[in-house]
Amino acid sequence: MHKTIIDLGGAWRMREAGTDAWHEAVVPGSVYADLMRDGTLADPFYRDNELAAFELMKKDWEYVRTFTLTAEDLARDRIELVCEGLDTLAHVFVNGHPVEDANNMHITWTIPLKASNCPYLREGENTLAIRFDSPINYCAEKASQAPGWESSDATPGFRHLRKAHCMFGWDWGPRLPDAGIWRPIYLTLWDDACISEVDFRQEHHEDGTVTVIVYPHLVHARRDAAPQWQVVLTAPDGTVQTSPLQSWYGTDCRLHIASPQLWWPRGYGDQPLYTVEVRLVVGGAVTDAHIRRIGLRTLSISREKDEWGEEFCHIVNGKKIFAMGADYIPEDNILSRVTPERTRRLLEDAALANFNTIRIWGGGYYPSSADPKPVGSRPASPGDCGQSQSLVSAYAPTFDGFYDICDELGLLVWQDLMYACAFYDLTEDFEASIRVETEQNVQRLHHHPSLALICGNNEMEMFMGYANDALVRGDANSFSPKARHHVTDYVKMFEYILPAIVKEHAPDTFWWPASPSSGGCFDNANDFNRGDVHYWDVWHGEKPFTEYRKFHFRYASEFGFQSFPCLKTVESFTEPGDRNIFSRIMERHQRNGAANGKILAYLAQTFKYPTSFDDLLYASQLLQAEAIRYGVEHWRRHRGRCMGAIIWQLNDCWPVASWSSIDYYGRWKALHYAAKRFFAPVMISCEEEGELSQNPKINEYRAEPIERSIRLNVANETCEPVTGTVHWALRTADGTIVREGSEDLTVPALSACWLDKLCFDDASLTGHYVSFRFAVNGETVSEGTAIFCAPKHFDFLDPQLTARAEGDEIVVQARAFARQVWIESDDPDMLLSDNAFDMNGDGEKRVRILRGKAENLRVRSVYSLG
Repeated sequence: MHKTIIDLGGAWRMREAGTDAWHEAVVPGSVYADLMRDGTLADPFYRDNELAAFELMKKDWEYVRTFTLTAEDLARDRIELVCEGLDTLAHVFVNGHPVEDANNMHITWTIPLKASNCPYLREGENTLAIRFDSPINYCAEKASQAPGWESSDATPGFRHLRKAHCMFGWDWGPRLPDAGIWRPIYLTLWDDACISEVDFRQEHHEDGTVTVIVYPHLVHARRDAAPQWQVVLTAPDGTVQTSPLQSWYGTDCRLHIASPQLWWPRGYGDQPLYTVEVRLVVGGAVTDAHIRRIGLRTLSISREKDEWGEEFCHIVNGKKIFAMGADYIPEDNILSRVTPERTRRLLEDAALANFNTIRIWGGGYYPSSADPKPVGSRPASPGDCGQSQSLVSAYAPTFDGFYDICDELGLLVWQDLMYACAFYDLTEDFEASIRVETEQNVQRLHHHPSLALICGNNEMEMFMGYANDALVRGDANSFSPKARHHVTDYVKMFEYILPAIVKEHAPDTFWWPASPSSGGCFDNANDFNRGDVHYWDVWHGEKPFTEYRKFHFRYASEFGFQSFPCLKTVESFTEPGDRNIFSRIMERHQRNGAANGKILAYLAQTFKYPTSFDDLLYASQLLQAEAIRYGVEHWRRHRGRCMGAIIWQLNDCWPVASWSSIDYYGRWKALHYAAKRFFAPVMISCEEEGELSQNPKINEYRAEPIERSIRLNVANETCEPVTGTVHWALRTADGTIVREGSEDLTVPALSACWLDKLCFDDASLTGHYVSFRFAVNGETVSEGTAIFCAPKHFDFLDPQLTARAEGDEIVVQARAFARQVWIESDDPDMLLSDNAFDMNGDGEKRVRILRGKAENLRVRSVYSLG
């Protein structure tokens, strides 16, 4: 008989432990989601409702449901309760008997219910109850018992609990440490044997062929069982290879592919996927199956020594890839609201902006947006929940949503393990827990072609390095461990235990000990000439945007700049009286210390002061886009020395002022539109010289005249050479051309080419600008502008902007130079093919409407700021 899965999701009951006030609950879900659904809890994202929601998590909560088992069910050899996600301190009871104590939300808990140690099931109705202890009380007690350094933005003690750290607060997120059954929960019933997991390897041969190696792990219910297994490999074109039946004690199965279709990151080739089905056969019948999709590719990191230090770049199928993307955080503090559709849209929007890489940050959880019900399942029959019993095929494909989407879109995944900004106590219990966590998740993810590397943690080697240096000198340091074992515990975890597990379960996946790192062993993490770098002097250090151009990092895996979300998003959590950036509510939705003041400081350097709250929100987004553009364009111009630009951050987990390029509601900020341009496969950019680079404080004495010049560069991140023409023009503020030129250029594949410097000694610092573009076969593929002073000092003329809708397009007209033209609609979710762009005042620009409606269009530019 084949494996049967009884889905235990759906309707449950939930209550505060020890009370009689029951609430209807939905599983997968959470306490917050259920209390919001019945109106007991107000939206914790609105104004400062977060405070009341936080207090609720100082209580314990209990979930209960019933399910029915038949005599036939009870006759099966094995019955297991599978809990894919319990958040987090959970006590599981079956018919009143304790069967498991869980303490890690990152683990799938498989609990044997038909075994000598658990004889508690019965024919007919059974009761399943799960009690969740308060995570806040637990962390507070642990913090007092075993203090240690951890991020001050989060609730103290979070490091003691294997729960998404950012649920306790971060410098962009609220303190909402929810609880509940957050992933599918179900019973599995099987006989003889089942497949517990499958290992995948690839061998790429010199003749271009590929061998796929498959090895299933089988679990036996009876010693006399003699299962067999086979592999069915389906190519993207539908061609099928089927292996002979293998004995259960055999080694592995090797399938040779003579003409493989290789998987590539987005922009470098296609993403063909092969389907691998592993079938378990008992008595001639298929009783269990695992189905996965794989891509054929080689993928590692190059760390070759060179003239600048040591390279750090992805190598895919022998080609060196410039990583372009952003850091991903959890999409919602209420995890049940993260749906496959929402995740797909976010990742598709990343791909639409020419991303080829996503870094999954280590303070959240291992993402998945899979169907909340296990595939191949029958609903339980709980009586009071009104579900019918119907059996569905047990052999449907299992999809691991987030990573499957990355596979399909060609987005490389930098996967942090879930450790961030804290020093951990490696107790015996903690070590046992993280071993299981790492084994399970690495085993789950290792077959995905998008998985580019596995990284031990976020920023802890760097912080521990600071602490070590202070200990050696005998100095006090804010990062100093409270106990000296924190140093040795770090070394054990990230230099021995975790990398050994990754090597065992994903031997072909590159291991990196931390981010940032130069390779581990506290060897100058965050070295600008080796490994990956987190650079924050622009923003936290309040350095000007031009500071980026002083550095040629090998791989920038974190750098960022904050902005506010759009007015419609701000309205979702404020009342009219709150709409001042220094109001209590706006500051409650700004978790980075003095960040609002930083935004104003950068505003003072760049733009005239906005005259309305809405314009201030818009100006902050322009600042963010400009800051990041300075860095990315500079690093792409130096391709080969720098090979990665990963922006902090892609998304938000609630409506907030943050570093995201897409806000909580999926609305693109100006940065995301800018990213579409500066991450374009073929991009022209300009390194200008003017007041910003030579004399930003304009009243300081300077004997030499300000140089007014540009150096143009065309970057080609495609696998073919690109031939086109560079056009440039010196213009006045009304867009009139003073002088122009052009040059034909061929840019080799995967390279960047400089043009000669152009000097404009006769140009006015505040009255002239330069437009430039790169055209291929007469069509402009990339363009931009440069000015020689801060935008606030440029003598903009009124561009008299207009916008009208024509079918699925919007036509914008400008009568003078207009910088960062922004189109908006009464539909805040309208998405355009381009926005926050420059216009020369000598024509019109057409942009396509990709999503939403063009209703009551409005358009503005930097000129609108005053």
